[in-house]
Amino acid sequence: MADFGGGDLDAFRGEVKAWLEANYPPELRDPNARTDPEAIWGGRAFAGSDDPQIVWMQRMAQQGWTAPTWPKAYGGGGLSPQEARILDQELSAGRYRQPLASFGIWMLGPVLLEYGTEEQKQEYLPKIVRGETRWCQGYSEPGAGSDLAGLQTKCEDKGDHWLINGQKIWTSYANKADWCFCLVRTDTSKKHEGISFVLIDMKTPGVETRPIQLISGESPFCETFFTDVKLPKAALVGKVNGGWEIAKRLLQYERQNISGGFGGGGGAGGAAGDLGQIAKTYVGADETGALADPDLRTRITKNKMDFDCFYKTIARVAAESKASNGPSAATSIIKYAAATFAQERSELMVEAMGAQGLGWEGEAYTPLELTATHGWLRSKGNSIEGGTSEVNLNVVSKRVLGLPDPK
Repeated sequence: MADFGGGDLDAFRGEVKAWLEANYPPELRDPNARTDPEAIWGGRAFAGSDDPQIVWMQRMAQQGWTAPTWPKAYGGGGLSPQEARILDQELSAGRYRQPLASFGIWMLGPVLLEYGTEEQKQEYLPKIVRGETRWCQGYSEPGAGSDLAGLQTKCEDKGDHWLINGQKIWTSYANKADWCFCLVRTDTSKKHEGISFVLIDMKTPGVETRPIQLISGESPFCETFFTDVKLPKAALVGKVNGGWEIAKRLLQYERQNISGGFGGGGGAGGAAGDLGQIAKTYVGADETGALADPDLRTRITKNKMDFDCFYKTIARVAAESKASNGPSAATSIIKYAAATFAQERSELMVEAMGAQGLGWEGEAYTPLELTATHGWLRSKGNSIEGGTSEVNLNVVSKRVLGLPDPK
């Protein structure tokens, strides 16, 4: 593809559209096509796979379009913000599937581009773009969740290596990850200024993961234990005791991407599909064809309007973040709103289904009904993960509204 360099955007759009049409695997054009649910995450286990989702990921990665705005030197697409927006628009217009879901792309990559050494960028970023490595996030601890700066996982300087001892919790997909970006304590005399940011190979001796089963029946989160784990000195990102600045930056990216995932379906926003149409199936319609229950109809309409405004706000914040070279504290606003709206949607779905929305398993319930039940239970975590709603409100009050601390 020609390097337009932000020039002829109309020509760029045409070439993008043609490339997508020519390279999208025909098997994926069926919206009901089944692929390995893990395939979208990439990883070494899928090397050489003929799964169409993997084929799609690899083709997009060759273009650098799994990370379109990253520099070409690190495997990215090197696109301008305007070109990346055109790519997003064409992917959406053609209903193309997401090629790769990755904590490396959403969170680690942006901070490595900002804080990493040239060697770290060359080593880790191209593998993230190609979906060859899967990352997890080692932040929360049993005694340091919302108060993340209270973490106690110890990192000692042993001269030629770091020695890690401690525990993390709620580590998403740690049992399936290749690497972990982790916050550790390198100075016990200071709180925020005693934290460092390191990269850990999950195959390193002393690393252990234990999945946690949730109320929804899933186990996406893990306990992660570090016992005398030795890391090379090059595992440090940024400065010693400078990890809190990186942590805050990464949390902004995390909240922005968590927010973007709410509302569509599954665990975040409840069962997929048009809520109003689904509700009419169970509740029925009146003589005008509208949902028969006016109160439920009003609340579903309000939720739809909230989500519509929410997605428009995400688009605006994303554009602003690109213009200002990164996300702002406004990510806490949209993350709070996303959690609230997604939980409301899940509750409305279960309410509309009545008793059929309370099934756990068995042939008496359809897959949609079971998805609604599990999605409703899973949505309870929306206001906790990525920073609790209470903490996000504090961030909004202090960093966005500039309100003083209560006396």
